[in-house]
Amino acid sequence: MLNPVRLLRRLLPANGLLAVGLCIVGAVSVAALLAPWLAPYDPLALDVDAILRPPGGAHLLGTDALGRDVFSRLLYGGRVSLWVGFVAVGISVAIGLFLGLCSGYFGGLIDEAIMRGVDVMLCFPSFFLILAVIAFLSPSLTNIMIVIGLTSWMGVTRLVRAETLALRSRDFVLAARVSGMGAPGILFYHILPNAAAPVLVSATLGVAGAILTESSLSFLGLGVLPPTPSWGNMLMEGKEVLEVAPWLSIFPGLAILVTVLGYNLIGESLRDILDPRLRQ
Repeated sequence: MLNPVRLLRRLLPANGLLAVGLCIVGAVSVAALLAPWLAPYDPLALDVDAILRPPGGAHLLGTDALGRDVFSRLLYGGRVSLWVGFVAVGISVAIGLFLGLCSGYFGGLIDEAIMRGVDVMLCFPSFFLILAVIAFLSPSLTNIMIVIGLTSWMGVTRLVRAETLALRSRDFVLAARVSGMGAPGILFYHILPNAAAPVLVSATLGVAGAILTESSLSFLGLGVLPPTPSWGNMLMEGKEVLEVAPWLSIFPGLAILVTVLGYNLIGESLRDILDPRLRQ
C-alpha cells in the first residue's frame, strides 16, 4: 500500500522543487492563518490622510485609494483565496471519488451513466459555466466555493475510475469479495487507499486552479465583493489607478503568482514521486 509520508521523507532531500513548493505554500499558509496578529492595521480601516502612499515607512506595501494598508489587506486576502481553494477542491474531490469508485467498480449502466455525465460537463468551458452560474446566483464567497467545486470534479472522476478498473480484479480485492465483504467495504478499505496517489496530485493542482478562478471572478466583479479583501478584487481596484499607484496591482499579482507556483511545484513533484516506476 502506498505510504506517501515515507516516500516524502525519502525523496524530499533529493527533490529541490518539492522543497521549494512546500516552503512557498507553508509560508503563505502561515501568513494567512496569522493575519490577525501579523497585519499592522485593520484591513477595512480608512485613512483619508494616507491615500495612495507608496510602499515604505508606516505602510510597508503602501496604501490604496481609500487609505487602507495594502500589506494588511494582502494577508487577509490570502485567507479568502486559500479558503476558497481548499473548500472547492474538497467538494470536487468528494464528488469525484464517489462517482469514480462507483463507475469503475460496478461498471455496466452505472459506468455508462456517470461517464456520459462527465462527457457532458466537459463539453462546457468551465470558466464560462462558472461565470454563468455566479451571475445567476449572485456573487458571494459561499457561492463561489460551491460552484467551483461542482464544476471541477470530472478529472478526479476519470482518474479514480481508471485506478478502480485496474484494482478491482487484483487478488486482494477478489479475496475480500470471497470472504463476504460488501462493496462499500471493498471500495473504502481496499481500493480507495491504493487509488489515492493520483487523487493527491490532482487535489494539489486543483487548489492552484481554484485560487486562479476565484481571483479571476473577483477581478471581474463576480467574486468576493469589496470591502472584503481578496487578491482578485485588490487587482480590480488597482487597475483604476495603475499609472499612479502600480503597487496596488503588483503585490496582489505577485501573491497569486507565487502561491499558484508553489502548489504547481508540489503537484508536479508529487506526480514524479508517486509514479510507480520510481517506487521499484
